[in-house]
Amino acid sequence: MARLLATGAAALAALLMGIGLVGMTVSDFRLAGFSFLSASLVIYLRETRLVDT
Repeated sequence: MARLLATGAAALAALLMGIGLVGMTVSDFRLAGFSFLSASLVIYLRETRLVDT
């Protein structure tokens, strides 16, 4: 189950990065900034809480 959550978090981070790139393309820098920040937090949480060591 933990592996499924870690995979879902990775997919969510990739989706947020894509949203950030779209936001930058259409010059919506607030959307891009929040998306990149959210992706960074998801990656941090994935690496510290969801991935087995």
